[in-house]
Order: sequence, then C-alpha cells, then structure tokens
Amino acid sequence: MNGRGQIFSDFMKEQGLYDEAQELATKKVIAAQLKAEMERQNLSKSAVAALMHTTRTAVDNALDPAFNTSIATVERFARALGKQVAITLV
Repeated sequence: MNGRGQIFSDFMKEQGLYDEAQELATKKVIAAQLKAEMERQNLSKSAVAALMHTTRTAVDNALDPAFNTSIATVERFARALGKQVAITLV
C-alpha cells in the first residue's frame, strides 16, 4: 500500500466477497427493473402471478434478490410484462 488506501473492489476480492456482492447487485438491478415495469403498467403482484400462471409467492421470490431465482423464471416474468431479457457479457 502506498499510503492512499486500498481500492474497495480489491479489498472485497481479497476477502472473497467480490463475486457474491456482484451477483447480489445484479439481482437487485433486475428486481428493480421488474418492479418498475409492474408499476408502469399498474400491475399488482397478484396480477403478474396470474399472467405467469403461478402464485403470488413465486412472484415475491422472483423479486427478492436474496432468493435464488432462475434465469428461466426471470424470462417468464419479463414475458408476462410484455418484455424480453437480454444478457450481455462485458
């Protein structure tokens, strides 16, 4: 260290927390986008569940970043909202 401190992402990597934090951040972004689209379309969780042919609990789980939601479920959720999922490697 040169007296200026350590870059936080480097610290997170050293602690073995970086990948988990990145994953959680990605899940939060996806959940926020789904919620925003629901609000834009004035759809309740129950309405989305009906469109997905599933339960409201499943919708709650899909919107919970801590829950291990599959990409297939996110895609079904997006289709129920008339949207598509695009995954890009950067």
